[in-house]
Amino acid sequence: MLVDFFRSVAAFVVAIGVLVAFHEFGHFWVARRFGIKVLRFSVGFAGGAFKPLWQWRGRDGVEYQIGSIPLGGYVKLLDEREGPVAEAELPRAFNRQPVGVRIAVFAAGPAFNFLLAVLFYWALYAAGIPDIKPLLGEPGKATPAAAAGLHEGDEVVALDQRSIAGWDDLHTAVLAGSLFRDRLGLAVKDRAGTLREVSLDLRKVRVDPQYLFEDLGLQPYEPPLSPVLGRIVPGGPADQAGLKSGDRVLSIDGNPVVKFQQLHGAFADRGGQVVKLEVQRGQERVQVSVIPGPLDNGKAHYVGIGVERQQIAADEELWHDLQSRQQYGPVTALRVALRKTGDMTVLVVGFLYRMVLGDISIKNIGGPINTAQAAGYSASIGLSAFLGFVAFVSLNLGIVNLLPVPLLDGGQILYGLVELVKGSPLSERAQTFGMQIGLTLLVLLMGLAFYNDLARLIG
Repeated sequence: MLVDFFRSVAAFVVAIGVLVAFHEFGHFWVARRFGIKVLRFSVGFAGGAFKPLWQWRGRDGVEYQIGSIPLGGYVKLLDEREGPVAEAELPRAFNRQPVGVRIAVFAAGPAFNFLLAVLFYWALYAAGIPDIKPLLGEPGKATPAAAAGLHEGDEVVALDQRSIAGWDDLHTAVLAGSLFRDRLGLAVKDRAGTLREVSLDLRKVRVDPQYLFEDLGLQPYEPPLSPVLGRIVPGGPADQAGLKSGDRVLSIDGNPVVKFQQLHGAFADRGGQVVKLEVQRGQERVQVSVIPGPLDNGKAHYVGIGVERQQIAADEELWHDLQSRQQYGPVTALRVALRKTGDMTVLVVGFLYRMVLGDISIKNIGGPINTAQAAGYSASIGLSAFLGFVAFVSLNLGIVNLLPVPLLDGGQILYGLVELVKGSPLSERAQTFGMQIGLTLLVLLMGLAFYNDLARLIG
């Protein structure tokens, strides 16, 4: 537990440090290209009792520092609004620049975050990303996948005329498609190699990511697992009914059970009903009655009895056959990285839009605690997963900073666009009012993010 904590903290600091440094370098680089004088480049914040961890002045006259609060950064530019400026330096003051130049400086930070995502995705696809083949498991009853005639072992070849290389592609495409369309068109190939087109109806499914795939009936194919119970969730229906870890389920309501995967579908639509199981326990057969109920596995709510499978594959070779690898040459990898960046951008913007509409719960908003946990988890998997995580967070950082909220780059860009249309800057009073609104919104958003983080930790 302590190791996980320190790994999460270390991964979070590294990830945020890289993202903030690259974001601020965008502002820094573009400002310098236009001849604007940079006074300070800071990764992290410092002030008062929080002294800089490291501070030095470069030969270019810029003061570089690493702040002790690793939750952001800034580039301080020469500006008459923040202090007197020598007459000889006035042409290099930020406030004296044309509005187009000022907009470019503000837009450079988010743009560099998108660039960083492209670079990381390019490196990942050039080196090779492990994935699994886009094979489907048996869909649940009364789901759109079942209604469309999908079956276990079907392989998704394309979604809405776009080729699918693995489950990562399929997952992203389904999420993005559900945000903007009522139907998804899939090209699938069955076990015999026959290709057919099917359509998934999205009108009655929840677009919230934690429910979407369950509602659709889409899940990755898994080789048959022995119907032997692993961990029994304490206090769950199975525990209350007296089921034990190691029990082999022989039948459910008289219907034979040959693989563990059958258990999920058998209980999903039987909430509150008595289900009779016959299990093999040692040398004897035991009859058990259990009542499925609502459960939460930390990722989604579902109806079940609270049992986990044993982490033992029936046939290891079958699992190896499911593995695939997305790897391309440098040029193709760049094209794929650009497409991935575009897909993820559409996905994040779509989530924000549907969240505003109330279709996606605001509980999905995470703060630094959740980000640190995700960073630590991805780092524990390997460098590839960690770089993918950093690329995704970089995209989020770029998108959030482009929101038209004062105090963010997007708000300053909006001020600049208004100035272009109006022919003169907004009044100081209007800008101050906007800043106050922006600060209020950011405080509320941060408060919500921290609340969600703590709620996840507590329970």
